[in-house]
Amino acid sequence: MQEKLEKVLAEAREQLKEAGTLEETEAIRVRVLGKKGQLTQILRGMGKLSREEKKEMGMAANRAKAQFEEMLRERVKQVREKTREARFREEKIDVTEPGVQVTIGVEHPITQVINEIVGIFRSMGYSVYESPEVDTVFNTFDGLNSPEFHPARDMSDTFYIGKDIVLRPHTSSGEVRAEKELPLPYKIVIPGRCFRCDTPDATHSPTFHQVEMMVIGENITMADLKGSLDHMAKQLFGPETRTKFRPHHFPFTEPSAEMDVSCFKCGGKGCNVCKGSGWIEILGCGMTHPHVHRVGGIDTEKYTGFAVGMGVERIAMLKYGIDDIRLLYENDMRFINQFK
Repeated sequence: MQEKLEKVLAEAREQLKEAGTLEETEAIRVRVLGKKGQLTQILRGMGKLSREEKKEMGMAANRAKAQFEEMLRERVKQVREKTREARFREEKIDVTEPGVQVTIGVEHPITQVINEIVGIFRSMGYSVYESPEVDTVFNTFDGLNSPEFHPARDMSDTFYIGKDIVLRPHTSSGEVRAEKELPLPYKIVIPGRCFRCDTPDATHSPTFHQVEMMVIGENITMADLKGSLDHMAKQLFGPETRTKFRPHHFPFTEPSAEMDVSCFKCGGKGCNVCKGSGWIEILGCGMTHPHVHRVGGIDTEKYTGFAVGMGVERIAMLKYGIDDIRLLYENDMRFINQFK
């Protein structure tokens, strides 16, 4: 058995010399000291020896085990050192080489316009209110005083998920929710994505964005509405911008108006952007209809308010001279990188 021990040690020594990874050294350890290892098998065969032979053989086996473990520790140390050195060589950095240029992203022009509009109204004391993109027919139409025969309620104009559930066609649906949830008085801006059954072309998209503004308080008048929007237009398009309000009809406001701004390209003289008129329509607005306030449980004898809705894509296209709305949704970085 002494010869077997010496043979096991000799083989292990040669194998450890060839081991180049920690996995290989571990495999050698298992081969020698594992439950079915060579040294373990030798020790199990000592049962047939005499008492004196067992004693002598046990001492020899312990010495062999100690020698193997010392060789193993030394080889593991060497392998770890070589691995560390190899890693250092691979990860070595040449500080004289030019660095890798990091590409910095850019906010999408739609996001930029939303943030700019929201920022303007925040400066006037407005808060941001978020409403869901999937809403009820009541919040979308009935609560906003839209009659049952209104064309927007038809399935050819609005995406219906169920009989009483739709993808919101305008952020105005958030007005009804805000009236029921928020304490009075309040000034809020509601940005978000909307959906309509439009065929994509240069000026239409089935997915688009709006920003809604809503104010409710005591003694709120049309003058407050006009002053707020005139300030917004000057902040958005420049201090020389003029505004014009034209009578219009929206079921959820009375009186209602559409607001034009003086053409920021020609200064109101007339050009291809404003189609020679000197004015550009950008939004619809009006004093909130009492019926809408009653839906929210608001005392119409005490409180009045106004609401404004504008399309973000329209503002972005006008402001940045974009001639096709589809460019905003094609994810072409050559286009988006122009807005850094």
